[in-house]
Amino acid sequence: MNFTGTFRFRIVVISLLAMLLSACGFHLRSDYSVPEQLNTLSLSSYDQYSTLTRMMQSQLRMNEVKLVEPSSSVPNLKLLSETESSRTLSIYQNTRAAELSITLTVAYQVTIPDIGTKRLTTSVTRSYLDNPLTALAKSVEKAMILDEMRRLCVSQIIRQLARLKTNFDDIDDQSQPE
Repeated sequence: MNFTGTFRFRIVVISLLAMLLSACGFHLRSDYSVPEQLNTLSLSSYDQYSTLTRMMQSQLRMNEVKLVEPSSSVPNLKLLSETESSRTLSIYQNTRAAELSITLTVAYQVTIPDIGTKRLTTSVTRSYLDNPLTALAKSVEKAMILDEMRRLCVSQIIRQLARLKTNFDDIDDQSQPE
């Protein structure tokens, strides 16, 4: 088989695989779509200028969600709180913390007019090595880790919003008073 025949064969195989994958409904993992009922959404937060709120706004815009002012006729995503906690995993000989586990928990609620309110939480945990000799570098590293954790929380919120489309009718059963 010559080079042109091998090249054509590969093109045909790749084209067939692409058609088979698209025909079976396969989507890449990061392809989460927000339900149609939430395509127009108002976003409110415990702090409108926090990093988490800004990340959430940009992620919603990337998912083609139109952000509008809060109203009683528009679904609302309300970021309730962002909590950071840590616990010691290991210690140095002088009893200072050597390794920490940092957990970032975000509480939020989704309110859909005429249906109800659903309160949800998401959390991300990361380990962090602390070295008291390089305190400045470690504080910058911790800030970077927290930003990464916020990004992961925001993507989990988007995934949970996308899951609402499958159990959208069940939101009444799990609604909680405000």
